[in-house]
Amino acid sequence: VHSSKMARRDRASVGRDLHYVPDITSSLEQASNNGFDFVCSPIVHPRYKRECLEGRAKGRPGALTRSDLLLTSQDWSTLIVGKLSPWLQPDSEIESVRKNCEKALQQELSYAAHLSLPAILVQVRSARCANMARYIHYHMMGHNNTLMWIQVPLQSADVSREDVIEGEPAPDPEDNRAQDPWEWWNTFRTVCHYHKKLALALELTPDLPCESQLRRWLGEPVRAAIIPTDIFLTNKKGYPVLSRVHQSFVQQLFKYDAQIVISGTARHGDKGLRAYQQYMEHLFQTAPPPDQVTLFARGYEDYLQCPLQPLFDNLESNTYETFEKDPVKYSQYQQAVYYALLDKIPVSEKDTKKIVLMVLGAGRGPLVRCSLEAAKRAERQIVVYAVEKNPNAVVTLEALKDEMWGEQVTVVSCDMREWEAPEKADIIVSELLGSFGDNELSPECLDGAQKFLKDDGISIPREYTSYVAPVSSHKLHNEVRGCKERDKGPEVSPAYCTSGCNKEFHSAWAPFETAYVVRLHNYCELAEPQPCFTFHHPNRGLIDNTRAKEFEFDVEENAVLNGFAGYFDTVLYGDVTLSIVPRTHSPGMFSWFSIFFPIRDPIYLTKGSKLKVNFWRCCTQQKVWYEWCVTSPTVTPIHNPAGRSYTIGL
Repeated sequence: VHSSKMARRDRASVGRDLHYVPDITSSLEQASNNGFDFVCSPIVHPRYKRECLEGRAKGRPGALTRSDLLLTSQDWSTLIVGKLSPWLQPDSEIESVRKNCEKALQQELSYAAHLSLPAILVQVRSARCANMARYIHYHMMGHNNTLMWIQVPLQSADVSREDVIEGEPAPDPEDNRAQDPWEWWNTFRTVCHYHKKLALALELTPDLPCESQLRRWLGEPVRAAIIPTDIFLTNKKGYPVLSRVHQSFVQQLFKYDAQIVISGTARHGDKGLRAYQQYMEHLFQTAPPPDQVTLFARGYEDYLQCPLQPLFDNLESNTYETFEKDPVKYSQYQQAVYYALLDKIPVSEKDTKKIVLMVLGAGRGPLVRCSLEAAKRAERQIVVYAVEKNPNAVVTLEALKDEMWGEQVTVVSCDMREWEAPEKADIIVSELLGSFGDNELSPECLDGAQKFLKDDGISIPREYTSYVAPVSSHKLHNEVRGCKERDKGPEVSPAYCTSGCNKEFHSAWAPFETAYVVRLHNYCELAEPQPCFTFHHPNRGLIDNTRAKEFEFDVEENAVLNGFAGYFDTVLYGDVTLSIVPRTHSPGMFSWFSIFFPIRDPIYLTKGSKLKVNFWRCCTQQKVWYEWCVTSPTVTPIHNPAGRSYTIGL
């Protein structure tokens, strides 16, 4: 048997679930011959019920299980997933049974650690699992190299039964919770304090739950799908296939690098077990291909990044280069400038009138190129000022002026807020938007720059709106919890700390009081995004960029809230728009990922309840920051009060 990685991107990783393994070497060889990548094998013979504390068999001589010498260390650590004995009941109400099972459980976990198994499969069959979770947590605290695959069915056997009698009262919500496998998992992982080595092994059932309940699993760390052979159908040629709804769900799990485990005996005549492995590979290869945004973001899924602070720091060349590769954003900007030029200069004046166009924050010149192309297409004359504060990017702009643009473009090395323009502009164009719309200080920059825009001047973009949606994500919660204060950037506000801030307390809060740019992947959106803050340009009224917004979201299913996803959309000009809001996302655009506002402690939400949330945008002369909190169904402290953990420098 050749060792292989347990997860790959180029093909499905499929394992074989074995209930009894008389000979581990021959079982592995047979599984390999059938195309399987690994096997799930009992750590100890499943019928070997030990009497660890008392009884005639307490001192029984002999080995607990098979020797580690039967396989190489590499094979143990790459090809075998250990299975705990099914008779273990550490949550039994009978004290003698509970204590005996606790001792036996510790034996099996200890031997699995000795073998350096990559994962251990733990069956959970009810919400009564706190003691099992406690012992699993103990083990994970001392052994960081082994994943715990918590096996739960997609639907409990009680729910699957057709036992509803007409006229009977509706079941109690508490009974529904007790029969919901997601509740079992939530109990288990909460007891284990969201340990990063916890993962899910979902057992597919003949009937799948509703779409909203299936979607809820996508916010959980699903590492494997266990598929019994008895849920497969038979096609016209006698081969095993899954129903369309099962196919769709399995292909969704492939996006999260989930592995497949085939459980049960071959049930399709002479096709053998290999037919099941081949079918899983077929599903993997025929899954819908990833779009351009997914391909661009590959490797950055759920990776937390601090938002750019372009006013505070100068961007590097590779950052500019990445943004410039977006074909959609600049195409839309060019369209917006084109329509603005047509509206500004009628056909009768196109040969006599020139438009003054200013690109504010020109970077390495993509918007200058867009504007020149738009003018050429519109057959209008323009004079361009390219204003850029980054002296390193100005080097590129000057080179482009000398080599391509000539006297049509004037390069200005200056902060747009401090520049004294020689003339007023008909059109100003900027790309100062961040993942939350205003989080890179577009309002402050454009408010300061509108002094050199004519009274009838046009701003591109014209307006932009941020959006907020509650999300559940076990992965993101752990990613934030693992952040180090020194990796985050802004330090604690000295002004805040002098007022009595406990620095140790703050250090624990700080990662949860920072907004992160992230390519959301392993998450579940709990409600539709709602509009948050809107800004219009030019802003001819009273300039006040502070904002406050209260949200109320309807909770569709019992779920856990881990934070809020932030998006934005913008109207560049007329009906030319850009959006990263999931339902209206501009196809093929990858310049912006979402933003994530975490909360420190996960909040349990019940189906049919209301989630109430407050967001604030706060400003001083030196900085801008966001604050947020939940007010219902429970109340949380304000996150990031007075910008103590995260600010955007002006």
